[in-house]
Amino acid sequence: MSADAILKDAKERMKKAISSTQSDMSKLRSGRVSANILDRVMVDYYGTPTPVRQMANVSIAEGTTIVIQPYDRTGLPDIEKAIAKSDLGLSPNNDGEVIRLNFPPLSTERRREICKTVAKMGEDGKVAIRNVRRDAMNDVKKLDKEEGVSEDDIRGYEDDVQKLTDRTIKDMDALVVAKEAEVMEV
Repeated sequence: MSADAILKDAKERMKKAISSTQSDMSKLRSGRVSANILDRVMVDYYGTPTPVRQMANVSIAEGTTIVIQPYDRTGLPDIEKAIAKSDLGLSPNNDGEVIRLNFPPLSTERRREICKTVAKMGEDGKVAIRNVRRDAMNDVKKLDKEEGVSEDDIRGYEDDVQKLTDRTIKDMDALVVAKEAEVMEV
């Protein structure tokens, strides 16, 4: 593997670490209600685990309520059961047509807890980035043994990997700061 291929692979893997962390953070509740909170809720629909969004139209009403309108009304009790069993801590209101999920306003204490979770997710993302850096550094060092690349070139490649890591960690920090600001916004 060439040094350019090692850098390209490291860059792609670091981007995946950021997008994975961003995806996880989008499922956390902030001041605004987001339909993404239902992404991990699976409904047992005719014996097949099915995401809620494939079974129903999910919309936001009044900024504090998620309205779930199933395409097939017979799936309404299954969706209600899946939401009640999920770790969302919400009790669905079923009126026979739609399910409403009401979100009470977040307390300051709960916002701080969510910020701690965001910080932990950011740290986990940084660990993933550092693991990618470690793998890339090991691959660069192997170039020295296998292809006879000079020590100066190896040091240059290692510097490139470190610069990439530093930039990606800054992006992760910015992501964490933005999410914490969103959570603390009243």
